[in-house]
Amino acid sequence: MTTRVAVVGGGWAGCAAALSAAAAGAEVHLFEKTDMLLGAGLVGGIMRNNGRFTAAEEGLLLGGGGELFAVCDQASRHQDVAFPGHQHASLYDVSRIEPLVRDRMKDRAINLHLQTRIVFAEVHQNSIESIHCESGQQFAADVYVDATGTSGPMGNCHRYGNGCVMCIQRCPAFGPRVSLTALAGVEERTAVKGSDAPGAMSGSGKLHVDSLSEKVRTQLQQTGVALVPVPEELINESKLAAKACQQYATSEYASNLVLLDTGHAKLMAPYMPLDQLREVPGLEHARYEDPYAGGRGNSIRFTAIAPRDNHLKVAEVENLFCAGEKAGIYVGHTEAICTGMLAGHNAARLGLKQKLIKLPRNTAVGELIAYGGQQMKTKEGYRNSYTFAGSVFFDRMKDLGLYTTDRQVIEKRLKQQDLIGLLGSELR
Repeated sequence: MTTRVAVVGGGWAGCAAALSAAAAGAEVHLFEKTDMLLGAGLVGGIMRNNGRFTAAEEGLLLGGGGELFAVCDQASRHQDVAFPGHQHASLYDVSRIEPLVRDRMKDRAINLHLQTRIVFAEVHQNSIESIHCESGQQFAADVYVDATGTSGPMGNCHRYGNGCVMCIQRCPAFGPRVSLTALAGVEERTAVKGSDAPGAMSGSGKLHVDSLSEKVRTQLQQTGVALVPVPEELINESKLAAKACQQYATSEYASNLVLLDTGHAKLMAPYMPLDQLREVPGLEHARYEDPYAGGRGNSIRFTAIAPRDNHLKVAEVENLFCAGEKAGIYVGHTEAICTGMLAGHNAARLGLKQKLIKLPRNTAVGELIAYGGQQMKTKEGYRNSYTFAGSVFFDRMKDLGLYTTDRQVIEKRLKQQDLIGLLGSELR
């Protein structure tokens, strides 16, 4: 009997979950409220920096949704890029990546339901029986994965930020984010920043490349990175504390505008008033591409985190898993893919009534999931964010000897534990 898995949310986490569930032999349906996959990945672009290199290589070896790392490599504009605090980064082209991922999903026979916003879940005896979309259609599955993320909806951006700044989530057009976990009746949790303010502001924006000076454009295109000094009177380190991306919250990111070439110019700052931005030499004619009102603020994240175990099964609901930011205060595409891989695979296992798996803690991915889950049991844990790329978790990777760029070492580590292809094999 074939297991039917429904994945709600089509960002990196949802796509990875869908691919892993399909590789395990499930019939997979993915529901995304907008007209494109990848969510924040449509304006992201940074892969393989610092410990993300290790995690990406583990993902490729584990299989399933890990194949998305190969897609990102295929779409890279620059590889082995260094910028403040980060080494050996790859920058994928944000204009190319979504069609490549969509083609991969179709190749794996995943049923895509775009512009389909889920607004209701029918729950009976602690299990989801069906989900209902905004149009009134009803869909039933054996197992569900919540990959709806934690950014928005607009109410949170107004309450905890500077209002809706028209980011890539496009809530005004496609409706605010709706959490499947919340629809199932589970109380979600919220991260805090600074003076106990809920959530965190997205840490970067996009500038139109053609709005930059020729010197800055040339440097970006040739090297992938440009550091543009900020005039002393405009330096504002206080904004760093509000960022979700703690790995980019160092003084170098206050005294310089760090730009990365991902097709657009990725601005490694949450926001900057447009008039001030245009006072920076080389950016006199700068224009924001995402969010459109990037001179006022950015989207707010981490206000809807699900309680879960290290199988990524959501507490209190027997047939619901979670991935991406929904699974913890995880920052980044790599982190979303890695949690999605496990959630999708375990969803297929649950449908077949097979034992769920945890990834061992002597792998980078397994340690991220376990450590993040452990920290979410403490009040202080909600003040940090967790990423392979920096801050507290990258330090932990180095302390535990998990960080390496040696592919042979990574492969040997996984081979010794029979993990090669674990998430890419059909279950029987």
